[in-house]
Amino acid sequence: MSKRQDNTKISYEIDPYNRLIINDSSKQSQLSRFRQVLDGRFKINPDNSVSYLVKSPMPNDQEMPYQVKLEGNWSLDKEHNLCLSLNKWGRQTLGDKLTLQADIMDVEKNSLLFSVTTTNKDNTQSIYILKLQGAWQADKNNRLTFRVQKEEGSHDILTFKGSWEINKQHQIIYQYEKAQLIRKEKNIQILTFQGYWDIKDKGRLSYVLDLQSDSVFNFKTSAAVFKDKYIKYELGIGLGKSPEEQIITLCGKWKIKKDIGLVFEVEYENGNIRAITFGAEAKLTEKNSISFELKNDQNKNISAQLQLSRKILDGEGLSFLRFLKSKDETVVTVGAGLSW
Repeated sequence: MSKRQDNTKISYEIDPYNRLIINDSSKQSQLSRFRQVLDGRFKINPDNSVSYLVKSPMPNDQEMPYQVKLEGNWSLDKEHNLCLSLNKWGRQTLGDKLTLQADIMDVEKNSLLFSVTTTNKDNTQSIYILKLQGAWQADKNNRLTFRVQKEEGSHDILTFKGSWEINKQHQIIYQYEKAQLIRKEKNIQILTFQGYWDIKDKGRLSYVLDLQSDSVFNFKTSAAVFKDKYIKYELGIGLGKSPEEQIITLCGKWKIKKDIGLVFEVEYENGNIRAITFGAEAKLTEKNSISFELKNDQNKNISAQLQLSRKILDGEGLSFLRFLKSKDETVVTVGAGLSW
């Protein structure tokens, strides 16, 4: 509950139609009603605070503001509705918690979009979009989170508490069930994250949404298997002693490229190919295949091994095989700026 200079106490609510409600507890209040529902819409400001723009004209409400600015902390509830816990603002109690009945419309590389439906007093319905700016990251429990950027470098964290998986196009998808408050029905919502996979460190698998920002999911992993046609990781998602086990399988094709190193090409949506680049220490085995001790593109060991037969190698791969046969050294280094 907030306190103004004239000692008028104001609290806020949101009704089922996403309209702001003002409760005025002052006995001297000159507002026409003690509890007033305001027609209007919410607006996200550049600093990710929110304002409620009151619809005008407003007959008989001369003191009612045309805009109410609200500041607080963003979060998601268990139904994935957008919540704002208002700052105390000199209150005697904690701030009010406002919950918008909003559907997640889309996820972009540095933003999260909500669709809000409202019905005015004249029974006119309208839909508008709220867009929060920030960065996507994974928490320590491998859950998806959105960090809402605020002033002075601070941020709020919106946590998607359910499990996630990858589709046939190697994209991360997040699925949840959403109850519609007014229509009393439930719908399945699916969010698709556009990005690509990368491997830079031991025990970590990354999904990059935007290379120029902090929007990267860095997942902690346990076991990893590198084979001729796939890379497979095991990880856990969620809290508790028994987090949900998830197996991530990336299907693709291995290639050896001069002056680059060993690459694993993964096909994404619309046939788009992205390559995960590795350095490696390579040696020829007795069965005329190549054994690789994998490193990242900075030549740091990632504790992974791979064995490729000459049958799956073509182009520069066959040239590299001939190069290995011609060398006296037991091990040859590829990648990380070292050409062969």
